[in-house]
Amino acid sequence: MLSGVSRAFSDDIAIDLGTANTLVHVVGRGIIIDEPSVVAVQVRGGQREMLAVGLKAKTMLGRTPEPIELIRPMRDGVIADFIATEEMLRQFIQRAKTMLGFRRPRILICVPAGATPVERRAVYETAVQAGARKVYMIEEPVAASLGAGLPIDAPSAFMVVDIGGGTTDIAVLARGNVIQARSLKVAGNAMDEAIMRYVRRRHHLVIGEANAERIKIEAGTALAQPNGRQVEIHIKGRDLREGRTKSAVLGPQDMAEALSGCIGDMAEFIQRALEDLPPEAAQQVTKWGIMLTGGGALLDRLDVALAQRTGAKFVVPDTPMHCVIRGSAAILETLPEREHLLISP
Repeated sequence: MLSGVSRAFSDDIAIDLGTANTLVHVVGRGIIIDEPSVVAVQVRGGQREMLAVGLKAKTMLGRTPEPIELIRPMRDGVIADFIATEEMLRQFIQRAKTMLGFRRPRILICVPAGATPVERRAVYETAVQAGARKVYMIEEPVAASLGAGLPIDAPSAFMVVDIGGGTTDIAVLARGNVIQARSLKVAGNAMDEAIMRYVRRRHHLVIGEANAERIKIEAGTALAQPNGRQVEIHIKGRDLREGRTKSAVLGPQDMAEALSGCIGDMAEFIQRALEDLPPEAAQQVTKWGIMLTGGGALLDRLDVALAQRTGAKFVVPDTPMHCVIRGSAAILETLPEREHLLISP
């Protein structure tokens, strides 16, 4: 564990580089950045110029005389635009510096459990180019298990399901070791797309991704039940048949129906992971309950819907969106003891 002055002025950074949001934790200071993973881009003279990242990039949209495009450099939890990701990381790292200034920092960065060696190497190289002195990597659900407070050093097996923007990741740990890790490219973004398709099919309206995400956050539910979330949301979009703006109302039944396919895919993914475990480990996991982390875990009654479909018990911790970054920070602080959990680039 880092101590005293070295902890207060550490140059160790943990980064949860997500499809939807990026979080940055500086050891000794806590989470100092929690912003959208977006970059504001403007094309001038055929050259692409990156103007801002994160929240600052979002505020520029529609407020400049020349058109600006917001791009998401991460897709399905991995890098889709190397140059934009490098710029985003560089700016976030720069902002993370203490008043005394870092040396080139050591960085622990998270990747999906199913990231290929090529994808892991891309994340590694991008972090180095962005200014890291040393880069470590860990699978997101493994970090989430520590951040959620699971006793991963205990003999019993525990499972965590981390639902981010681009991927749903599973890790099973026991005695401080990873038994199983896998990834599914169905998560928060897929839910947004499912809402867009539902609104198009049922109401003949075209809505954008940002509007679909807002609908999910404000009114989304995995189950429409009398004792569940009873929120109706008014939406506007372009009518496919008439081309004019039209409004519609979505209720809990609409949301549950729109998201049913995504939740079914997640349930099947979890069920397969349980079936692939040794019988004793599977029994231990179901006895203690499966931990749900990530932003997707905030969906109303998702734990109940998954329990109905899989027969297992699910638990949602406080602030599930921060489990990955908290776990990453904990690993950085006890690196010699946790080095075996890291993965190679």
